[in-house]
Amino acid sequence: MASTRVTGGVGPRRMRLDRQLAYRVSAAVIAVALVAGTIVIWASLGKKHAVPSGCRVTATSTHYAIELAQAANATTIAAVGKRLALPDHAVTIALATALQESQLKNLSYGDRDSVGLFQQRPSQGWGTTAQIMQPDFAATAFFKALGRIQGWQTMSVTDAAQAVQHSDAPEAYASWEPLARALAIAATGEAPAALACEFAVVHSALPPASPVSALQKQLGRAPLATPVSATEGWTVATWLVGHAEQYRISTIRYGGREWTPDGRWRPVRSNAPGVRFTQDPAGS
Repeated sequence: MASTRVTGGVGPRRMRLDRQLAYRVSAAVIAVALVAGTIVIWASLGKKHAVPSGCRVTATSTHYAIELAQAANATTIAAVGKRLALPDHAVTIALATALQESQLKNLSYGDRDSVGLFQQRPSQGWGTTAQIMQPDFAATAFFKALGRIQGWQTMSVTDAAQAVQHSDAPEAYASWEPLARALAIAATGEAPAALACEFAVVHSALPPASPVSALQKQLGRAPLATPVSATEGWTVATWLVGHAEQYRISTIRYGGREWTPDGRWRPVRSNAPGVRFTQDPAGS
């Protein structure tokens, strides 16, 4: 019997193979679509429930949004100014300078050998790179240089900053003055509860570091749980808010108000004296 040759068409075996391949391709496409859909759902849920991070300064009629790191650096600069017994005008000058030079961020790079909050240069006698990268050291160096400027107390923020920095853009500091002034008012305790930061507390099996030694070093003292003036109390409370993420601080109480990491100050009833705080416990 002569065999039959099929020409111009597809045989039964090839048709079965094509159908099987089509089924497999369809199944793969469906699987990919399901995975992609799941990822999208997870991403949407994650985005929906993600805790925003950042800080809000409300010391003036205008509200400002800043980053957590900027808040920590701002409150450090203010604490150092207080330790050196400088007027709040000096803190405003320092903050405007740091905002212009580094956006109030502790940069490890810059023009030539400039580093840190104020973009100070080791080659110009500001200190070693390691020293300048410590915000409290950099702030102290800036304030000492400011103190050597004759009549800085009556200078404008821009002129005083330029007298220290010798910048190629001497007028640039002026644009940062409103934010610098609001930060200074908040961080030096002139206005109560003027800085509020929001973040998700990162739980850990390890205990959080205590902020007391850093506060003592920067402010010169750590007046906690003891009666203080309203200005000093809010300086300390605001410093704790600015460093709350770093030290896993979960509550701060002072002046009949309590701050929590959801970014709010709420009224509370408390007769306990001074500034008090709690930290996220280990193993939580």
